[in-house]
Amino acid sequence: MNTKILERGTLVLAAALALGAAVAAALPRTPAAKEVELYFISPKDGETAKSPVTVRFGLRGMGIAPAGVAMENTGHHHLLIDTAPPPFDQPVPADASHVHFGKGQTEASVPLAPGKHTLQLLLADHLHIPHDPPVMSKPITITVE
Repeated sequence: MNTKILERGTLVLAAALALGAAVAAALPRTPAAKEVELYFISPKDGETAKSPVTVRFGLRGMGIAPAGVAMENTGHHHLLIDTAPPPFDQPVPADASHVHFGKGQTEASVPLAPGKHTLQLLLADHLHIPHDPPVMSKPITITVE
């Protein structure tokens, strides 16, 4: 393989990663309301459920707006499944452990494998970036039959 092409590709990749990090770092975080609470209506901590699990999100002190809609004191839900919260200065990842509800949903039917699972809610702004300070529920643990 031509080492010059390989070196050039490595430099281009490094430059792209550096640019991506700089852009992510430059994204402003949206302020959270002063008195806000994010919580699970259901399931309850310690509950045993069958898959798919109906998850209902509760929020006091802020409103819900779909992703892409910038409105003061609003955001949309993200369900964290068996994972720690992501970095708060970057958009929430979109994968099996970070489920987005960007249409403004406040409840969902979530398929989960049998066993114990830790769930946590995280509110994020129109760009999927957690608020400042982050608006999160307490984590709960459920067992899926």
